Amino acid sequence: MKRFILPLILVLLSEFVFSQQRDLNFYLEKAKITSPLIQRNRNDNKILDLDLQQTERILKNPTIDLESNVLFAPIFTHTNSGSHFNLTSAGADNYSGYDLGITNGGQYQAFISLKQPLLGNMNYKVYSKRSEISHMQNENSTIMTIHEMEQLVGYQYILCLKSKAQLKNEKEIINLIDEQLGIMQKLVDNAIYKQSDLMLLQIEKQNEELNKKSFEDDYKSNLYDLNLLCGLKDSVGVDIHEIDIQLKPTTNTMSKFLASFKLDSLGIIADLSINDLKYKPQLSLFANAGLNAVNIPTFNRLGFSAGLTFSWNLYDGNQRKLERAKSSLNINSLQFDKEHFITQQEINKDKIKNQMKALDERGTLLENQLNQYDKLYKAYEDELAHGLVSVMDFKNLLKDITAKKQDYLLQKMEKQLLVNSYNYWNY
Repeated sequence: MKRFILPLILVLLSEFVFSQQRDLNFYLEKAKITSPLIQRNRNDNKILDLDLQQTERILKNPTIDLESNVLFAPIFTHTNSGSHFNLTSAGADNYSGYDLGITNGGQYQAFISLKQPLLGNMNYKVYSKRSEISHMQNENSTIMTIHEMEQLVGYQYILCLKSKAQLKNEKEIINLIDEQLGIMQKLVDNAIYKQSDLMLLQIEKQNEELNKKSFEDDYKSNLYDLNLLCGLKDSVGVDIHEIDIQLKPTTNTMSKFLASFKLDSLGIIADLSINDLKYKPQLSLFANAGLNAVNIPTFNRLGFSAGLTFSWNLYDGNQRKLERAKSSLNINSLQFDKEHFITQQEINKDKIKNQMKALDERGTLLENQLNQYDKLYKAYEDELAHGLVSVMDFKNLLKDITAKKQDYLLQKMEKQLLVNSYNYWNY
């Protein structure tokens, strides 16, 4: 008994491994997880938070530095007794070296300095606003990336379904031929049909087997492309679920495609506000403590100092005006791009709706034809069983039915592709 159980378990496991059931949502979720664009947007948001923290520290927090500077400016003094080297000089009339009024003998510094901006809060609000807009741009980019994925993955998934349906159609045709081959063999044995008639039907089966192999290869190839889109490495056999994509209704809200144009405009305005900070008054407190001397220092030269620094740009060649003109042109370009996109969106939606209408009309005709072919096949089947129809005529009928089923199948898949495309634009 045990020798039968182990092979049975292995067969069941192999069926599980090579016939995994997967649906469209599975592939969409995998695509979101493995998308480098989504991961980059998430990291960009974290970088924006760090940049804002860094800007806040620059604008609000003091900077403390340890500074040291030593400058020697020795001279050679000339007296009646000769020339003498002096590292510094409190005063000399006849000497060689830098002018004492310039060097004062040198410079000896070692102190701690502090600088504290006093208007940081006002400037920080401008940078914070820009960071908030950048966050929204990244989030909108993620939303649009997911929407692009839904369209691309959906398209490839439908191609897989098309190959699967074509393969199923071929199997049904082969089953029909197998049924007739069994009947034909008996008729040949009874000398109602010739052996050549049987061979003709067998060759037709071989042709359909070749078509079946071709569709199997197409299915595997399309699955590989689907895995490539979704970042899946596995190459096991997969049986994907059927889907029926429906048209998403049009809403009265603004198209989500247009959000990027609005955010880009806000970004241009925010960048202009940051540029305008250069033309606002800047006020800082400074202080230092330590050694600061121009002669060879002693401990009585230790001290401290404090003060305020103020700056306000009054003129820089009208650069501010030029920057505003550039921003205005960029916003104008965005507005033009937005209006052009709206036109393209409406044209694409109207085009797809007209194509779907034509496909529906064609589908109705194909369905009627298939019903007629079904009745004709039953009549031929009955006549063939009684030897009243030629095998060549029956073979030609099978070819016509196969071609018509393929047309009907392609019409259904093309309709799904159009619905997928329409839902992409109607967003």
